[in-house]
Amino acid sequence: MTSVTVLGLGPMGHALAITFAAAGHRTTVWNRTPSKAEDLDATVAATAAVAIESSPLVIACLRDYDVVASVIDASALKGRTLLNITGGSPAQARAMAAWASAHDIAYLDGVIMSTPDAIGSDRAAFFYSGSETALERHRDTLAALGPNSEFLGADAGRAAALDVALQDMLWTSMTGVAHMFSLAAAEGISPQFVSTHAKGLVGFFPDMIDMLDEQLRSGEFAGEAGSIDSAAVVMDNILDTVRANGLDDSVLTAARAHVQRAVDAGYGSEGFGRLATLR
Repeated sequence: MTSVTVLGLGPMGHALAITFAAAGHRTTVWNRTPSKAEDLDATVAATAAVAIESSPLVIACLRDYDVVASVIDASALKGRTLLNITGGSPAQARAMAAWASAHDIAYLDGVIMSTPDAIGSDRAAFFYSGSETALERHRDTLAALGPNSEFLGADAGRAAALDVALQDMLWTSMTGVAHMFSLAAAEGISPQFVSTHAKGLVGFFPDMIDMLDEQLRSGEFAGEAGSIDSAAVVMDNILDTVRANGLDDSVLTAARAHVQRAVDAGYGSEGFGRLATLR
């Protein structure tokens, strides 16, 4: 068993600390509010620097990269590995990796595809990028978090890039869900009724994702199963209804404009995957 430090005891950091301690790893934690560690079988450090110096592997799970930068200490981290699972952009991850390299700190950026309650189980997935040497050095320790992990490469921004791409889909979709409820209410349809049928529609999404994946990998964008032109017609019908009810049309208008770019470029008869090739 080795020692590990967790900086930040929000829901995810707290779950990490519990899991490491339960696996028998000597766990040191630091949080601006020390009371969040009261239920942990861990050593509570008085300062972040003391916590960092306690372990060869230091995991930052904080609000954002600015907070990470304000907490970590280059002299304390020297010769250690910093695994940063704080959400951010690929550019931020690459900048922190460059800073770490300049200070003799091994750097890993990580993304956890899981809710805190799944940490330690096979329902959690972990993606790492940056120093593969550091990952191999601490793989046995990190294995306590769950069996599903993947190394995405030496580019420290790769894990964050995967995260923001998936989050792009999630939050664009969630915005659509919220707008769906607004439009349904404006037309006298109850939330309970529309949500039931929305779940059925979402059931087609995996097949749609597979179809676009195949189009992009093959470079062939057959439109027989649904062309960009036909999507434009559907979007126009939706927008007419949205505007007739005085609702915000900004999100769908932006999506419709993206479709129009494809039509104007001569791709109207092709499949929806063609939109992913536009810049």
